[in-house]
Amino acid sequence: MDWRTPVVAVVGLVAGSLTGGRDWASAAQLGLMVVVVGGLVLLFATDLDQRLLPDLITLPLIPIALGAFALGIGPFVLDTTDLLLATIGAVVIPAVLFVLSIPFGHGAIGQGDLKLLVGVGLLAGLDRLFLGLVAGAIAAAVVIVALIAARRITLRTYVPYGPFLIAGALWALLAVVD
Repeated sequence: MDWRTPVVAVVGLVAGSLTGGRDWASAAQLGLMVVVVGGLVLLFATDLDQRLLPDLITLPLIPIALGAFALGIGPFVLDTTDLLLATIGAVVIPAVLFVLSIPFGHGAIGQGDLKLLVGVGLLAGLDRLFLGLVAGAIAAAVVIVALIAARRITLRTYVPYGPFLIAGALWALLAVVD
């Protein structure tokens, strides 16, 4: 057991508490969010441990989000206008991040990170996707600056971005109130 175990436990406990404590419109929405949040926490743990966001978990989020919309149980994307904006965000934001990462070389942003953003965008909608992305970027900056200042890492150290994206997504899905 190293530092990652308690971090994942805290993220899981906070996410589970926020999921259960939120007033969802139906039991189906609660069930959807339990599945999504469980998957995000699993991705968080996997990326911290293996530096990988596996397709087995990231890709199913896309049909889950679309299915939730089709069944009317999606808590954030409520109508066709929301779905159109969510789809635009879910395509454009990862594409822009990919293009921006090209000058930094292969691996500057992982393909799993981009696939995760597509699924989260379709489920959360454009506004929450953007808020989650900004929150994740701010969290990454704070942690990385602190680790550099403490001389735990250098500017050349690989730091997985997925856990920060996931933390931002969890915040946007569970803590942001309309």
